[in-house]
Amino acid sequence: MTQTPYTIAVPDEKLQQLRAKLDLTIFPDELDDAGWQYGAPLADVKRLVAYWKSGYDWRKHEDDFNKELPQFTRSIDVKDHGTLEIHYIHKKSVVANAIPLLFVHGWPGSFIEVRKVLPLLNASSANHPSFHVVALGLPGYGFSEAPKKKGFGIQQYAEVGHKLMLALGYNQYVTQGGDWGGLITRKISHDYGGQCVKAWHTNAPLFGQRPHPIYEPISYLTHAITPYTAAEKESLQRSKWFAENGTGYQAEQATQPQTIGYSLADSPVGLLAWIYEKLVVWTDEYTWTDDEILTWISIYWFSRAGPAASVRIYYEVAQAGGVWTVPSPKVPTGFSYFPKELGSLPRSWIRKDHKVVFESEHERGGHFAAFERPEDLVGDLRNMFGKGGGAFGVVPGKNGYA
Repeated sequence: MTQTPYTIAVPDEKLQQLRAKLDLTIFPDELDDAGWQYGAPLADVKRLVAYWKSGYDWRKHEDDFNKELPQFTRSIDVKDHGTLEIHYIHKKSVVANAIPLLFVHGWPGSFIEVRKVLPLLNASSANHPSFHVVALGLPGYGFSEAPKKKGFGIQQYAEVGHKLMLALGYNQYVTQGGDWGGLITRKISHDYGGQCVKAWHTNAPLFGQRPHPIYEPISYLTHAITPYTAAEKESLQRSKWFAENGTGYQAEQATQPQTIGYSLADSPVGLLAWIYEKLVVWTDEYTWTDDEILTWISIYWFSRAGPAASVRIYYEVAQAGGVWTVPSPKVPTGFSYFPKELGSLPRSWIRKDHKVVFESEHERGGHFAAFERPEDLVGDLRNMFGKGGGAFGVVPGKNGYA
């Protein structure tokens, strides 16, 4: 489990191959005035492909990553799955008693999601806590090695994250995650909570169950007579919209990941359109630059295992019974609510199933909170773990203040 410094260096032949494939692109037709109703618009994809082929400079962004992000790899043994070489970001704060934080991304994200929050979390101050940050590159994503055996699910991703923190000397730490990262850190916080994991924060407020009329009569009656807030109504409408209009990708990836994998691995334009749609539709009118989009997609295209490896988590979780099989952690928990998240449950459902010590409602923001609204997300973590916050001092001797 020796740590090795890592520098991103995509081979020249892979860049040449990408350009050659882009030269051979065959675009589909499109209906008049289709807009976004049928998916990613043809004009958008053509523009991005033209820039990817002739103007976009991967080497510049690769160099920026290598300068900004302290990257490493480490081999981690996973029960029944052998050893995997894991890519991660690890940047310590100058504050000696900074709080160790494990940050975990989801799909279609990668280690890039920590980029904007990293300097904010590391920042030293007498007014707010600082964090030692470890951003896990999930197995099969970015430059982490992919699993080779069936059955690599949430339990195994959680095992990797926990073992990484222990290997770095963080025997007690806190976690943060969104999308799959929210479920993985939930699992980590449940399985290793108390002795090792001291608190959990997520911007994926999808965990909770409707109160049962027999087993939870007080909660059931309270929910029945308490009107939804405006934010809860908006969240429920967002959830309904997503269930009816946005889950096609999920059904495919959860049932036939290998089939869609051929398109993602062979066609850079197919990969671009598949993910670009989510970047736009899942955010809250975030103004993406073409460089941001293509850097995000290029990480998938140049990933160690190829982009097909990243979608298998959907299948493995579905086969194991779905996201609801991960029990609630018993550690102090915080939730950030962003209005354009893909949905969230009524707050009373969430509170009854968790040890909630922090909640924050935001007026703007969507699914990729760390990238869209980095100041908001970091502000929530500072408030949750800062003086007067519900999780202040949960890691003994590590309150994070300069």
